[in-house]
Amino acid sequence: MRKGPTKILVADDDAMVRTTVSKILEMFGHHVFTASGGKEVVDMVDDSYDVIILDINMPDMDGFTTMDELNELNYDIPVLFLTGAGSMDYAVKAINLGAYDFLTKPIEDLDIFNVKIRRAIEKRRYVLQERHYKAALEDDIQLKAIQLEEQNKLLLSYSNSLEKATVQLMTSLQNAMEEKDYYTAGHTMRVTEYALMLGMAMGLPEGEILVLRRAAQFHDIGKLVIDLSCIQKPGKLTEEEWVLIRKHPSVGANIIQPLGFMEREQFIIRHHHERMDGKGYPDGLTGDQLDDLTKILIVVDSYDAMTSKRNYRKNLSQNEAVEELYRCGRTQFDPDIVEFFARSIVNFIPTKGVFTQEHLENVYLKNQ
Repeated sequence: MRKGPTKILVADDDAMVRTTVSKILEMFGHHVFTASGGKEVVDMVDDSYDVIILDINMPDMDGFTTMDELNELNYDIPVLFLTGAGSMDYAVKAINLGAYDFLTKPIEDLDIFNVKIRRAIEKRRYVLQERHYKAALEDDIQLKAIQLEEQNKLLLSYSNSLEKATVQLMTSLQNAMEEKDYYTAGHTMRVTEYALMLGMAMGLPEGEILVLRRAAQFHDIGKLVIDLSCIQKPGKLTEEEWVLIRKHPSVGANIIQPLGFMEREQFIIRHHHERMDGKGYPDGLTGDQLDDLTKILIVVDSYDAMTSKRNYRKNLSQNEAVEELYRCGRTQFDPDIVEFFARSIVNFIPTKGVFTQEHLENVYLKNQ
């Protein structure tokens, strides 16, 4: 906001009028600048003026044309038209152009003249105050946006750290479970390797590979809270024991459920024992209700189960297990995924850290 005397520009092609009006304004304490025509007004005006007094009838550029030019400059300086003509047409045209008020010449009533000038000055101060307020508001909004962005970065960093810590904790629990059960020791690691192998063979993007890896790592985490000692007993399992074992996918999904960043993994974990024909568990979903990542885990988990030793049965060879996958295509397994797996397992080489957890986490977070 400017302080000090007001600055007024008087434009009239009559030198005597300019002098008279200037002396009256100076008498009221204003700084006065003069112009003899509209073009001169446009050339010399800037945002420092508070009021413009403008004659209508000027030879080079009349008052209306000058007003058009001033509107284009967008200074929002109040304009008072100075005219001796009392034409209503002039008044209407001036108002339509945005004129603030009229002054008639010759100036006879100085009090009315002074009131109109002061009102125009008040209007100008209001405009400047509003402009200043908007600028301050924009600065404040920009500052708050910067602060919010910084806070979001901190929250994202905290969230990322929390996610990584959670995954590490769950991995430790998973490892502890496998150390207690030598029959399943290494199962999670092998299933994860097979899943990554198959995901890469199918050309999945890194973000999908991360979801697949997490789901494979924790697909049996439900066994943490279920007594599965029956797996170690010689002979076949009873129906009651199978009922107990079949609970681990839904229990695992419930363990994952509070982790909002693993929503897709929760679905895969819950349904990694479903079948294409809908005869799996726990929900009896069919192939069209399962996504590719779940179908991948179903194949690799079954393959490792078939090729692993159990007390109650002999493990299959690689060729025998692949033949079983083919045989159960369309009923239990997705045949396209079986085909990818069969071609890939022949020359399978462990990933050896190519898709490390940290690498995949960073790829995933970068794409959020």
